[in-house]
Amino acid sequence: MSTIADVAARAGVSKATASRALSGRGYVSRATRDKVESAAQALSYAAHSSATSLATGRTQTVGVIVPALGRWFFSELLAGAQEALLDRGYDLALFAVPEHSDSRRPIFDDVLPRRRYDGIIAAGIEPRAYEMAQLLRIRRPVVCVGPYVDEVNAISIDDAAAAAIATEHLIDLGHTDIAFIGGGAGDASSFGDARRVAGYRAAMDAAGLQQNVRVSPASGTMPSGFDAAVDLLGNRRTRPTAVVGVCDEVAIGAVIAARRLGIAVPTALSVIGIDDHQHAAMFALTTIRQQPREQGHEAVRMLMRGLEDPDAAHEHITAASALVVRNSTAAPR
Repeated sequence: MSTIADVAARAGVSKATASRALSGRGYVSRATRDKVESAAQALSYAAHSSATSLATGRTQTVGVIVPALGRWFFSELLAGAQEALLDRGYDLALFAVPEHSDSRRPIFDDVLPRRRYDGIIAAGIEPRAYEMAQLLRIRRPVVCVGPYVDEVNAISIDDAAAAAIATEHLIDLGHTDIAFIGGGAGDASSFGDARRVAGYRAAMDAAGLQQNVRVSPASGTMPSGFDAAVDLLGNRRTRPTAVVGVCDEVAIGAVIAARRLGIAVPTALSVIGIDDHQHAAMFALTTIRQQPREQGHEAVRMLMRGLEDPDAAHEHITAASALVVRNSTAAPR
């Protein structure tokens, strides 16, 4: 098995230079880096993670925390983060920390501090004051995707604004009886879900429609959206003319429920979601687009910046979101 010394000898450089060239830590000229990489490839050399950790003081692993594993947004964000981390030679360690779960506190108290990760990405959760204190005690960069505090880097969309835009689109079409499906149901809900409910309520209040506010709890899945929509739409006399889904999975579940009940979309019911899920176009779903994979890339960039320059000012970026109009919304009959 080849060693770093073998690579250095073949490339005609010192072991320290070879290590910097292969780890990306410290300056090495492009020509020298190419020479070392060629030598490593010729010798089929692969750096041992323990040796790299001893040499650099880093584990080459980033911890990522999400509230749920089954939602499209988080799977896309994780895919983006993994792509960016692999490009930089880092591994990803994933933890799901659902609200109200027994496993949540041990992860913040024991697992994250003990594993010595080079940084933490917390996505879609609202760390309690105690939990955020635990993350900051690790003394490694922390990046939040979604809710954050001033002491960390963060990228987020304005969840309340996204839901308000979705609701205002329906109001502009002439709808007044608009219901919201999602939020406040089970461990699959996230902090952003609550912000979206608040955005819906604010838009309805601003339009003088507060008496028509209806929120049907659902977790962020198609089956949960389907079940909530069946209950909401089953009574012809109390059926709304439009529905805002907390996310596209819920909105698609509502579209399927409407079809099962014989309710035409959008002729008899308009449906709008949030996210622009990969299946949104298939269902001709009007939605608010966000780009979680790109947010994963950006979170990793922020994390690496924090590793290279611990004293750099914290960045707080609001990602763009836009209304995408398809064929699931129309003026009420």
